[in-house]
Amino acid sequence: MIKIISFDFDGTIAKHTFADAFWLEGVPSLYAKQHRIEPEAAKKFLFEEYEKIGDNRIEWYDPGYWFDRFHLQTDWKKMLLDYRNNVEIYPEVPSVLKRLSKNYSLIISSNAKKEFIDVQLTQTKLRTYFDKVFSSTSDFHTVKKVTDFYAMICKKLDISPQEIIHVGDDKEFDYLSHQKRGITSYCLDKKKNTTGLYIVSDLKQFEKKILKRS
Repeated sequence: MIKIISFDFDGTIAKHTFADAFWLEGVPSLYAKQHRIEPEAAKKFLFEEYEKIGDNRIEWYDPGYWFDRFHLQTDWKKMLLDYRNNVEIYPEVPSVLKRLSKNYSLIISSNAKKEFIDVQLTQTKLRTYFDKVFSSTSDFHTVKKVTDFYAMICKKLDISPQEIIHVGDDKEFDYLSHQKRGITSYCLDKKKNTTGLYIVSDLKQFEKKILKRS
């Protein structure tokens, strides 16, 4: 019996606009000012440095790592608030969460640092729908792809893998890794490039599939 529905955050609940504004505009702008170089030169340098680390490593997601590495003299947590107006959620999200929360416990399971998630939940007033927020990088100091993140969540919640369903937009992180561990998961493909029993194009379609299982 399904008791819990787990949602990825960026690309599933929220658009990437907030994270992109911080990482792709804010950090390069700060670096450019501090080092007195052109913004485009700062972007080129930083984007290359991001790619050297890659999203399989925890450092990729950690502003503290990058700010220390490049000696950026700003509080990154305060800087997050400067970009909160860039937060956008997908239009169907509030209504889907409202309906599903009546029958299921909803949680967030994300690679994003908790500070990023917190700003967005506050800005969108969605926090009330979620009973728990799990960040692989903040709570378990790892990334979803390279560890048994979801087994850790099941242990924390004292449930079996058969009692949770997950949905997210990353085929590897949110879909394949779950299936290998016996957790039912749905891949959110908003571009509709793939089809399948466990592929959905938006959260309304995901909700319909959940209701059919009930």
